[in-house]
Amino acid sequence: MREELRRGLSHDFGGHPYRKWTGAYWRLLSLVDLGVEPGDSAAITAAEETLAWLCSPRRLATIHERKIEGRVRRCASQDGRAVHACLRIGMRGDGRLDVLAESLVDTQWPDGGWNCDIRPEAAHSSFSETWGPILGLAEYGARESVERAAEFLLRHRVLFSERTGEVAHPVFEALHYPPYWHYDLLVGLRTLDGAVGLGDPRTRDALDALEAKRLADGTWRCEGKWWKRPGSKGSNVEAVDWLPFANDLLTERAVAALGSAGRT
Repeated sequence: MREELRRGLSHDFGGHPYRKWTGAYWRLLSLVDLGVEPGDSAAITAAEETLAWLCSPRRLATIHERKIEGRVRRCASQDGRAVHACLRIGMRGDGRLDVLAESLVDTQWPDGGWNCDIRPEAAHSSFSETWGPILGLAEYGARESVERAAEFLLRHRVLFSERTGEVAHPVFEALHYPPYWHYDLLVGLRTLDGAVGLGDPRTRDALDALEAKRLADGTWRCEGKWWKRPGSKGSNVEAVDWLPFANDLLTERAVAALGSAGRT
């Protein structure tokens, strides 16, 4: 299963690295998510294209120009997930990753997360822009920043509004694979697991919700998708067809999250 998907993701790079979902950036993330070995040639090629874009002087300068009401508004998920992926394929020591990691730490919002919302009144971090930086900075080793960001998710009990106590957005309750930059219940739990673990009691409700989605045969099913099958028209067309494998991959992740929390 994984080898078939890896082969489909490992060739014909072209266009902008962030082109959804066939650009080098997204192919890199998927290869790493599928467990590609460090040093894999296709992953390294995708990483080089990705870092050339993310670390271009123009882009880096533009990020810090978007400071509004004391907060830098940026798509931090782009940098965070790239740092995580590049480190996982053996690129530790590459100075470009230091630049991206330091930039993420420098632009972290007071509540612990990140957000790209340019409205001056926006003062609350975004779930979707925060989970990627947590993964990247956890892999990088920026412990203090990771703990602050993880606390943002924990204060929200993974997916709940602090203000109302209800689920912060209906889409967070549905399981997706791949998630790309989107946030949901399982994404939040896996992010916390990779950063600070799942021992905090504030993860209980989210873990209960994940358990409740297990089917009678012990599996989980995708409840939505952000992609179209290869050959489809329009945007968000994938380089590979995840459909035959997405439920199996999602189930693996759900089982792993519950196992990390001590739930069989």
